[in-house]
Amino acid sequence: MRLKALMLWSVTSRAAALVARGPLRTTSRALRSSPALRMAAETLEGIRNVAIVAHVDHGKTTLVDALLQQAEVFRENEEVQERVMDSNDQERERGITILAKNAAIDYKGVKVNLVDTPGHADFGGEVERILNMVDGVLLVVDSVEGPKPQTRFVLKKALELGLKAVLVVNKIDRPQARPEYVVDKAFDLFVELDASDEQTDFDIVYCSAINGQSGVEPDQLQESMAPILDAIVGSIPAPVVDQEAPAQLLVANIDYDDFKGKLGIGRVRQGRLKANDGGTFAAMNGPDGEMRNIKINDLFVYDNLGRKEVAEAGAGEIVMFSGVADIQIGETVVDKSAPAPLPSLEVEEPTVSMSFAVNKSPLAGKEGDKLTSRVIRDRLFKELDRNVALQVEPQDSGDAFTVSGRGPLHLTVLIETMRREGFELEIGPPEVIIKDVDGKKQEPYDAIEVQVPDEYASNVVDLLNRRKGEMTDMGKTEVGDYTYVKYLLPTRGSIGLRTNLLSATRGTAVIDSNFDSYREFAGEIEPRDKGSLLAFEDGEATSHGLLGAQDRGQLFATPKTAVYKDMVVGVHQRPGDLRVNVCKLKQLTNMRSATKGIVEGLSPPLELTLDSAVEYITNEELVEVTPVSIRMAKQRGLKNKKK
Repeated sequence: MRLKALMLWSVTSRAAALVARGPLRTTSRALRSSPALRMAAETLEGIRNVAIVAHVDHGKTTLVDALLQQAEVFRENEEVQERVMDSNDQERERGITILAKNAAIDYKGVKVNLVDTPGHADFGGEVERILNMVDGVLLVVDSVEGPKPQTRFVLKKALELGLKAVLVVNKIDRPQARPEYVVDKAFDLFVELDASDEQTDFDIVYCSAINGQSGVEPDQLQESMAPILDAIVGSIPAPVVDQEAPAQLLVANIDYDDFKGKLGIGRVRQGRLKANDGGTFAAMNGPDGEMRNIKINDLFVYDNLGRKEVAEAGAGEIVMFSGVADIQIGETVVDKSAPAPLPSLEVEEPTVSMSFAVNKSPLAGKEGDKLTSRVIRDRLFKELDRNVALQVEPQDSGDAFTVSGRGPLHLTVLIETMRREGFELEIGPPEVIIKDVDGKKQEPYDAIEVQVPDEYASNVVDLLNRRKGEMTDMGKTEVGDYTYVKYLLPTRGSIGLRTNLLSATRGTAVIDSNFDSYREFAGEIEPRDKGSLLAFEDGEATSHGLLGAQDRGQLFATPKTAVYKDMVVGVHQRPGDLRVNVCKLKQLTNMRSATKGIVEGLSPPLELTLDSAVEYITNEELVEVTPVSIRMAKQRGLKNKKK
């Protein structure tokens, strides 16, 4: 059913947009459907497979919580934590979804398989492969902000796969909510992304997920999430499958179990999978891959927040299976008698790389227990099993690896995970991946959108221009005294941008970014305008030494901090590096002082996190990461400039 908001658009403008789009293209889903499958197809009205996609912080995981509550997954007296799907420690600390997760609920006799996906651009690889398991998406959009850069990315991928969408306008309880504007912008985005007529005819539901309210009109909400579940059942198509065809399952995700080992996750495309079957199935990596025999031991389907063991699962169901220790994402489980492998999953290439090396600092080995290059290598290659957007290449030195990902956050999450596992590493600065196209250097560009109070708009424009940015749009927001600016910025310029923008706008800037494309190399970007304060010698920082050093800049170090020569202990207030003696001891005398009782105070140190350290370092510096500490230092072998 089309709602009133869609009727506001003129028929003429919509027709013009659809004509300008040109002829409709065949979707990849249609290309994968063989004539035999279409002839023997049946529709499974009892199943819906749907992914929840959105820009970061638009409320996907909170919406999943509300849907689980609506389906009465939890007992009445059960204590339920907030954002129950964000089970990873880093997800809870950062407040974002990093890994895609599955759940299943029963609504009016229909099993709804829900997949919660990441919203941050750096984890777009998770979204790309998960969309291959579903028949539709819930596109969640903030009622004030509207579609943002990552909204465009995830919707583009969904439309290319021929998926149907339901638009969910979340946070409708906000005082500044503007639902008509948001729906208008969302429809424009559908048309701009070459959506088909059927895809542009999407249902709209308004909700406040945190309050458990929803409705088909923004001013007529009910104390229930039933309207969203009704839209899923009524608008998202049921799987059309052939249960009797040879088995076919594309592995879209990997999980691990302490007792059952490696688990493959995917949707059964056709046929049936059976547990404890060692003679029927094989695995292939694409149509040209070799076929190897496999045995499926245990077979599970999703049940609420857990899993339920089954003896058999048919086409249309999302399953998890054990018994194949070497299964890989992108492989197809097929019937050996009639193998029909699907094309391997393809995700967009990485744009940023960093060096992971053995820790060689004077303090190496004192805080971690995983130190050697062999252990680091094994851990990195194990990560490739499930992190398909990652690439790892050994360096010539033998004790370092070049790790490439979709952005600095993608890589720092991996570094933080390894750090918590007991690894010690030396991390090099982020470097963008340059391509040579027709003899010309090209580099990745990000689409940046910044919203700031009017008085800071000039600061933002100046900062982005100095980083070789190209303005694409600028204007006043419809709510409040805010200005928005949109730029195409080299990814080199976006590294460390957030910290500088927040400083230039006194913490008021709202920044969103997403990878746009590769473009011509923009030239040199001006370096950091301040140098570093370096430790003069090995030792332990003292209050007396830090007191003298803080006149030269802002410090990271605190008293009793272990330091070594050329370790970064602060930010110099001027360009160029300066060595300071933070280990200096106060000379003792037998003379009493009239000011003996006066204690000179140290300024509070700058907070040093892994993300801020990676943003701070230049090509001459590195980050030392251990389970206990994060330090920065000049790279060994470089001649440091001394003032």
